[in-house]
Amino acid sequence: MTRERLLALLGAALLRGLFATLRLRFEDRFGLLNEATPKPSLFCFWHNRILGITFAFDRLYPKNRLGVTVLTSPSRDGEILAQLVAAFGMGSVRGSSSRRGSRALLELVRLIRLGRDIAITPDGPRGPKYSLGPGVILLAQNTGARIIPMHATFSRCIRMKTWDGFIIPLPFSKVSVTIAEPLEIPENLSDDEFEAARNQLEELLKNGAD
Repeated sequence: MTRERLLALLGAALLRGLFATLRLRFEDRFGLLNEATPKPSLFCFWHNRILGITFAFDRLYPKNRLGVTVLTSPSRDGEILAQLVAAFGMGSVRGSSSRRGSRALLELVRLIRLGRDIAITPDGPRGPKYSLGPGVILLAQNTGARIIPMHATFSRCIRMKTWDGFIIPLPFSKVSVTIAEPLEIPENLSDDEFEAARNQLEELLKNGAD
């Protein structure tokens, strides 16, 4: 067993124990949970909210949807994250803006066309914090998939001394997760329109951060 696999199994066991103590407050402004005919979506949220969103997906992800795939970095940390999310029933694609980016984009396009949802942290894996890269807009353009912004806040938590201030909810605390209204991105955009869409999504996500 590799070191990464061992760390992922240990992390998954610890998270399941933590998640069992948490309370979830969930607001579905879009009505995603009641969608009769699911449409592939790009779930978009900040990197430091990963645990809150994973907790919500583990509790409430609809059984009539075809599953979530997470974009992770090709680094060793990305390998641990890939194996960790696998323990919660999620797939992963390895890539970032600097490494394997084109290959990862093509694989995500293929998965969306098969009906899978994609989870993206647009300021990951290295930041800057709360700065939205172009990848999620490009992916929406290429596939027609809607972007669904997600917010997570925490009643009590630890903020790590990492580039993003990674958030770990404390046991027996409350995690509040919101699914916001989706954004539809046209296939053909001028450079100015592309930047306007990127700014709109960035500001929307920033407004939901604490």
